[in-house]
Amino acid sequence: MKNVAIIMGGYSSEYKISLTSGGVVYNNLNKEKYNAFPIHILKEKWVCVKENIEYPIDKNDFTTTINGEKIFFDVVFNAIHGTPGEDGLMQAYFELLKMPHTSCDYYQAALTFNKRDLLSVLKPYGIKTATSHYLNLGDEINVDEILKTIGLPCFIKPNKSGSSFGISKVKTIEEFLPAIEIAYKEDNEIIIESFLDGTEVSVGVIKYKGETKVLPITEIVSDNDFFDYEAKYLGQSQEITPARISDELKHKIETVAKKAYEVLKMKGFSRSEFIIVNNEPHMLEMNTVPGLTNESILPQQANEAGISLAQLFENAIEEALKN
Repeated sequence: MKNVAIIMGGYSSEYKISLTSGGVVYNNLNKEKYNAFPIHILKEKWVCVKENIEYPIDKNDFTTTINGEKIFFDVVFNAIHGTPGEDGLMQAYFELLKMPHTSCDYYQAALTFNKRDLLSVLKPYGIKTATSHYLNLGDEINVDEILKTIGLPCFIKPNKSGSSFGISKVKTIEEFLPAIEIAYKEDNEIIIESFLDGTEVSVGVIKYKGETKVLPITEIVSDNDFFDYEAKYLGQSQEITPARISDELKHKIETVAKKAYEVLKMKGFSRSEFIIVNNEPHMLEMNTVPGLTNESILPQQANEAGISLAQLFENAIEEALKN
């Protein structure tokens, strides 16, 4: 029996969603193969939670002591969305401890978490993106100059955050500066992107049984102005898997998604978002710890591909142990 630490929670606005993802992983792991331990990584404490009792985690070696017995973990299942699980901090910590984990390496995590840096690395490989402008907190904001390049409507978003926290769709010049304030509440770097008018799709790419596997593509139809928090988590969107697109376009998107995964030397889970404009996929971002709840997109895609949650999670653990 392998001891599996399922890390969940985190330090960002996404911690509640992460606790749900971690709970789904815990409930779906094969209890005959794995001894699973839910680990809550929170700003104020790192604890293993068993039967509502909290056991502190020793950060020196990532162990816990339960009823006088010191528990060592064979592998970590990473279900933390946002910092410190998706931005490379936990990955670097586990690398120092030489502990296998289910997510990508720390550099890939840090790079993909930073939308600006990710897109600039992928651009030379012919991967299309929106026109964008970047601001750091304290930079002078010349609204007219920015809008001359980006145009209206546009999106203003935190550079490093997930679950659509802090994102605004700006339609008028009056909405521009207030939207910047909202984005700065989540991050000290922001990204202003031109509005891409087209179909939004989400593509899961994973390592499955040693091979890079592109999962069935999901089409996002948001009831709201864009795929925001409410659309993602409160049912205000339709997620159609497989997407209603031509075989030619499907092949094009799969090729781009797989190329991005392999160029970045990714491991584990990934879910990339694209907008299709004039039959060309434009990449918005890549998530390396995507939602793993029953409603989440990547599990829906796996299900469409004939992969159950138990198989999906077991594969992630076995791939991590292989590495």
